[in-house]
Amino acid sequence: MPSDDDRTVYRGARPSPVRRPFRRGHIDASMMPLGPEVFAAVSEAAPVLHTSAQSFVGITEDGVPRPDLFGLRDEGLSTAVIAGAARAWLDCLDADHRRKAVLSVEAVEWQHWINAFLTFPEHGVLLDELGADRRGLAMDLVRATVSAAGMDDIRTAMRLNARLGELCAGYEDTLKEYMYWLTIFGEPSETEPWGWQLMGHHLDLNCLIVGGQVVLTPSFLGTEFDGHELFAEHIKAAVRFMDALNGAQRDRAVAYRSIRNADLPPHLAGPINGRHVAGAGQDNLVLPYEGLSGDSLDREQRTLLHNLIRPYLRVLPDGSRLARQAEIDRHLDVTHVLWMGGWGDGEPFYYRVHSPIILIEYDNHSGVFLDNPEPQPYHVHTIVRTPNGNDYGKNLLARHYATAHHR
Repeated sequence: MPSDDDRTVYRGARPSPVRRPFRRGHIDASMMPLGPEVFAAVSEAAPVLHTSAQSFVGITEDGVPRPDLFGLRDEGLSTAVIAGAARAWLDCLDADHRRKAVLSVEAVEWQHWINAFLTFPEHGVLLDELGADRRGLAMDLVRATVSAAGMDDIRTAMRLNARLGELCAGYEDTLKEYMYWLTIFGEPSETEPWGWQLMGHHLDLNCLIVGGQVVLTPSFLGTEFDGHELFAEHIKAAVRFMDALNGAQRDRAVAYRSIRNADLPPHLAGPINGRHVAGAGQDNLVLPYEGLSGDSLDREQRTLLHNLIRPYLRVLPDGSRLARQAEIDRHLDVTHVLWMGGWGDGEPFYYRVHSPIILIEYDNHSGVFLDNPEPQPYHVHTIVRTPNGNDYGKNLLARHYATAHHR
């Protein structure tokens, strides 16, 4: 908790004097006449909503997903425990919340998520509307699915959202610990595919479970302050990787030496997305590889690239994490790293790690609720995607249907 003396100041930044048009986790259209700056920010935050599930392709290099990258396997997932936790939560809900809580495993709403605030009709159950016992059962479902370290990160992001609300008055109905929607897709089962989505400010996690396997992308994790603590491992691994490169390698990796607004083209200095390209509404993004490729790294540098990726997998349970890491390591030669900014102590930066089977973005942002006009290391956004059609586990879902149901 901030003290009385520093409640309105954080590392030199104060609450922004611009009133953001947010109410109960939504964009409030009645507040839009506040000016072009607010309108531009809201427009940038709005995802491109898909009109049908068939519109999904996935993030690709050229618009065509690579075949045969993913396969069904048993990763030792405790499907009975996870399904039991889901049923326990559903059983505790009243009829209205139960109706909102469950959608089809193929529902297009699964693709409707956003890190900022809702620009589309809500789906699922808002945890803030539930009592402590029912919220606890909801979080038990998340806890049963992810690792202990991943659960710590999730709860930290939720608590930091509430602390931001304490620091920046006027958003008491939006910046809260449980201002997150939980939706179950499909029927919780030990054998059939189903999943869930947890969605809200600075935290989005999409989970598909099929057999003994889990996919937890797209995911978004961030915070507007204390990012140097929540993401300490990510920062340390990134700086060590950059320090280990030689001059020629850095020339290939680094696109811009600074991410100050004046040092970047306008499309890389937006107030909401910053340098991110793979956020909400970008399920079909065409993204060619850029930067330094893994096949130009020596053994030590490849280990450091492995370590750079590792923190983004810690949300996965042990068996899934080890299987995913091995899969990623097999593609290190074609893994590319793109960097923007410096990497000295306290410098803000952006980096992207992109291979056929994982896409990671880390970015430092300027203030939204705070008034810092330039990106700061304490404001962090991270995104993890599974390219080539397996976000939301869609590739595995299709494979399951093809093998188990012959359709």
